[in-house]
This record gives sequence, C-alpha cells and structure tokens, in this order.
Amino acid sequence: MTIKEIQEEIVDEFSMFDDWMERYEYIIELGKSLPLIASAHKTEDNIIKGCQSKVWVQGELKEDLVVFSADSDAILTKGIIALLLRVFSNQKPQDILNADMSFIDDIGLKEHLSATRANGLLSMIKQLKLYAMAFQTKLMQ
Repeated sequence: MTIKEIQEEIVDEFSMFDDWMERYEYIIELGKSLPLIASAHKTEDNIIKGCQSKVWVQGELKEDLVVFSADSDAILTKGIIALLLRVFSNQKPQDILNADMSFIDDIGLKEHLSATRANGLLSMIKQLKLYAMAFQTKLMQ
C-alpha cells in the first residue's frame, strides 16, 4: 500500500469512533501491538529528542525500503509511534520524504494532545524523515 492509502485507511478507522476517549483507547491498543524494538537498539543514540517520554526509533534499509522499529516507555506515545510506523515503515525513502502528513489533522490527533505531546509527535515525524533522508542519500551514491 502507498503512504496515502495507509493514511486514508487510518482516517477511516478513526471516523468509526464517536469520541476521543475511544480514539485514545484505539491508539493505546496500537501501541500494545507494536513489535518491540531489539534491546540492542534501545540506546541513547536512538532516543528521539524533544519527546516528553522516552521514544526509541531504529531504521534500516531493506531492499530499497525503510523498515522501522520503535518503543516508548509511555503507552500513549507508544501508540502514536505505532501509528507513524504503520504509515512510514516498508516505504521508499523518497516517498517518506514527500509524504503529506495532513492525516494527523484529519483525525484530530494534534489538537487532542497536550502541547508537550504535540511537540513530541513533530519530533517523531522529523526523526523518521531524517532516517529517510539518510537512506535516500545512500541510495543515490
């Protein structure tokens, strides 16, 4: 699936919920289903700066696709990173760099997060795109 198709699927899923408590519960469930990052990757280098809680992200290039793994010590944050990984993992670096992130506004996520969590969300997106940029540079060499 393309990034846009995945985002549309997420928007559809969120539209099924009547209120934000249900949406938070869904995000938490997504976090519980996130495959764990290898403990070897839970390093200081892989912590996303700018997040209130600890979030570790690791990316690798497999057959020209970026594959991410992640974890967080906060259950809601873990759900948010799971949502982002669903969109970005197994995609081409250039597609990640070009991705329009308006689905976050479409589901109302940013406006329902505290200011510090919203900043953390932006930091997560930035870090994922930095990985994509590094891999895109590598592919072009």
